[in-house]
Amino acid sequence: MELEGCYTALVTPFRNGEVDYPALRTLIEFQIASGIDGVVPVGTTGESPTLDFDEHRKVIEFTVETVRRRCRVIAGSGANSTAEAISLTRHAASVGADATLQVTPYYNKPTAEGLYRHFAAVADQCGLPIVLYNVPGRTGREIPVNTIARLAAHPVVVAVKEAGGSVERVSAILDECDLAVLSGDDVLTLPMMAVGAVGVISVASNVIPREVGALVHAALDNRWADARQLQRQLYPFFRDLFVETNPIPVKAALAALGRIAEEYRLPLCEMSAANRQVLLTSMRRIGLPC
Repeated sequence: MELEGCYTALVTPFRNGEVDYPALRTLIEFQIASGIDGVVPVGTTGESPTLDFDEHRKVIEFTVETVRRRCRVIAGSGANSTAEAISLTRHAASVGADATLQVTPYYNKPTAEGLYRHFAAVADQCGLPIVLYNVPGRTGREIPVNTIARLAAHPVVVAVKEAGGSVERVSAILDECDLAVLSGDDVLTLPMMAVGAVGVISVASNVIPREVGALVHAALDNRWADARQLQRQLYPFFRDLFVETNPIPVKAALAALGRIAEEYRLPLCEMSAANRQVLLTSMRRIGLPC
């Protein structure tokens, strides 16, 4: 399986404490109409830590059913318990997801060997193509490059999402193995693609999928001047989407556009007034009607 292009890390909309499935359907249809390459339900941006197991499974199943093979679905089904990750990933496979996003086990801080055995067990027992997810700022543990290279030898490990803030790691991974690299940071998508990444799992594309997709595909088509122009245009919005913890700003942005209710689950909460103005200013700069 080849993964390249722009994949949206979907928010999970809530209303009155419950998952808002009509709003989620509208978001997915907007993504598909905008030409997105794929969607990623129940990742970090989808507030996976506060969805219970039934909600987690239902959101993935609902996404697959709504997409109807019109783009790819990479299901967020990782966990810090290997047994839990296997259970969630088997369910994602059973409902028709195309691939799985497997986050580094968080909080328990496994060794490099423990990380290898964790990901290898999911790969061996679930059958879905795997995108490894390196995000040390969230998990407290980086996947070492040599561990990624070991895992790349497994036939179902097809890509790694790099969200560690390092462009150099893209080069280091590609020096060790032939594995697709997807940026996990909107602001670093173009720099990472310049050294060999093949796309992004994007937060910003929840709001502007057509524009982020255009940037990614300009780079894939070697239209670097066009990609740089889009990067300069979109950079302030990319930056300010992380003025507070993701997904708080992106949900605030979608709510400002009337696409979802601005609702979070504790311990996440609404933005400060000052940061909200920073975000709204960036949105207006790129022509969004808020």
